Amino acid sequence: MGLTAIIRKNREESYIDYSLIFIILFLLAFGLIMLYSTSSYEAGLDFGDSAYYFKHQLFPTLLGLVAMMIMSYIPYRILARLAMPIYIVAAVMLLMIIPFGKTINGAKRWIYIMGISIQPAEIAKVAAIVFTATIIIKLNRSLVTGKGFVAAALFPAILAVMVYGITRNLSSAIIIMGITVIMLFVSTPGYKRYIIAAVAVLSLAAALVLIIANSEQTSGMNYRFERVLAWLDPTAHASGKGFQTLQALYAIGSGGVFGKGLGESMQKMGFIPEAQNDMIFSIICEELGLFGAIAVMLMFLLMIWRLMIIANNAPDMFGALLVVGVMAHITIQVVLNIAVVTNTIPNTGITLPFISYGGSAVIIQLAEMGITLNVARNIGKD
Repeated sequence: MGLTAIIRKNREESYIDYSLIFIILFLLAFGLIMLYSTSSYEAGLDFGDSAYYFKHQLFPTLLGLVAMMIMSYIPYRILARLAMPIYIVAAVMLLMIIPFGKTINGAKRWIYIMGISIQPAEIAKVAAIVFTATIIIKLNRSLVTGKGFVAAALFPAILAVMVYGITRNLSSAIIIMGITVIMLFVSTPGYKRYIIAAVAVLSLAAALVLIIANSEQTSGMNYRFERVLAWLDPTAHASGKGFQTLQALYAIGSGGVFGKGLGESMQKMGFIPEAQNDMIFSIICEELGLFGAIAVMLMFLLMIWRLMIIANNAPDMFGALLVVGVMAHITIQVVLNIAVVTNTIPNTGITLPFISYGGSAVIIQLAEMGITLNVARNIGKD
């Protein structure tokens, strides 16, 4: 082998998607800055330390970066052999919530392992990606049959049902099924079944909204139904489920084009409950204005574009499906979070990837990015 060929081979083996890495690091740094700005007032009141939430997010972020680095070097094809163990671990951890789960803000969704708080629903999302990619490859051509399609969707659906049944976390259950459907969509020819399914789901949702909106009795109504009513008319539920949405809209409107300035938000001072979680985008709009909001959305669009390029150039179908699953996860969560904050859809409690407060989420998201970087490293190899 000549010297030129050796150099070319080494370059191929050491290929790294620096564009994607820059986007990830930018979103993480921006997220930490906005987290501190958003949570400092509430943290100072509740814990006597304005950097409380920042400190508790910094360690998972660093841990997530280590996980991303490790996953970028572990051959992604190993995940095909680990699909079932990962699935079982996710299911067991969900079941562990029943006897050992910790309730935070009225939701029992976390467990503690060796002093570390873990949200099993986040692990279930990774399990859905890996397992769906594996079973799609195994089913191959039989996937186009009704039986094969149902078989591919069944196991992720079980995880989604477990997530909702055990944790009452509807948003995570929706994300798991959304990831699965998108992965199946890119793997199977034809659009008929997906169009029919989409029309059926939208019709059912519309019918449900009409029933709730025309219901004469609202007292004692399920809290999810109350959220629908608050979505339809936030001002009529300003003292209840519509309070958070209204305050978020006030924050967005008061930000204008360039915002009030970093750290100058008024709505974060107790008006938006838990603003550092799923409502952090509204504080971004208030402090950085329309300009800041568009900049954040552009960064996510660039990330999705890079993921799409990696998926299109992946060395095999399994690698492409893994990247599609990660892309679906990020896309669904970003779209739903911004839709909730702007009151486009009812409040579902979905966080903004890499930016909202949440240790388990950022670790899992960075580990997923590590998988995509590993697939990218193998582009062009024989």
